[in-house]
Amino acid sequence: MDLDWAGCRNVRDVGGLPTADGRVVRKGVLIRSDSLQYLTDEGVEAVRRSGVSRIVDLRGDDEVAGWPTPFTGTPLAVRQALQDPADPDLPTIVETCTWMLDRRPELFAAAVKAIADEPDGAVVVHCHGGKDRTGMVVALALSVVGVPEEAIVADYFRTQERLAPWLAEQLAEEPDTSKHPELIEFRDTRAESIVAILRHLDTKYGGAEAYLRHGGLTSEDLANLRARLVD
Repeated sequence: MDLDWAGCRNVRDVGGLPTADGRVVRKGVLIRSDSLQYLTDEGVEAVRRSGVSRIVDLRGDDEVAGWPTPFTGTPLAVRQALQDPADPDLPTIVETCTWMLDRRPELFAAAVKAIADEPDGAVVVHCHGGKDRTGMVVALALSVVGVPEEAIVADYFRTQERLAPWLAEQLAEEPDTSKHPELIEFRDTRAESIVAILRHLDTKYGGAEAYLRHGGLTSEDLANLRARLVD
C-alpha cells in the first residue's frame, strides 16, 4: 500500500502481501522508503501518525553526513550502512548488489535483525532511492516469512513506476547522452534484477534464510521476524 509522506517519492507499507501458506504480512509493521531527507514538516507528521517506532537507515556515513533526515540522531534512527566509499565500481546493478551480499552478510543480517527486534510499531527501512539496498533487505525479510518470489518481485518492481519521473529528471539534466545507459542501469528498477539477486542467494547459500544464518541470525531471531511480520 502506497503511503503519502510529503517529500518522499517511493514509500509503501508491504502489509497485505501473501505468504505461501495462505496468511498475509501484517499491515503497519514494515514500511520501505526512499530517503527521508526531503520530508516536509507535513511529511514528518505523517511518519509520526504512521506509528513508526524504528527507522533503519541503510545509507553510508558520507550520505548521512551530507543529507541527514529529520530523524538522524534521534532515538528512532538505527544506522546500518551496507556500502563503503571504497567499494569497486562494477558494471551492473546485479553485480554491485551480489558483491555487497557476498562480502557483508553480517551487515545484511543486522539490518533484518533490526526489523525483527523492534517489539511494537512500524519499522521503516530506507536507503537513498528505496530501490536496491532497501529492496534486498526487504526481500530477505519477506522470503524468510514465506512470501512467494513472484510477490517479492512484484513489490520490488513497483518502485519503477514510483521513481520513473525522477529517472526522467536525471536523464534530462545530463546533456552527455553517452552517460545515459549507466544512469538507466543504476537508476531504473527492473524485475529481472531482483530475480537474479534471489537466484544468487539460492545457488550460493541455499536461500534467504540460510544466507541470514550465515550472517549470524539465530533461530530465535528468525522466529521473532516471523512473529512480527505475519499474523
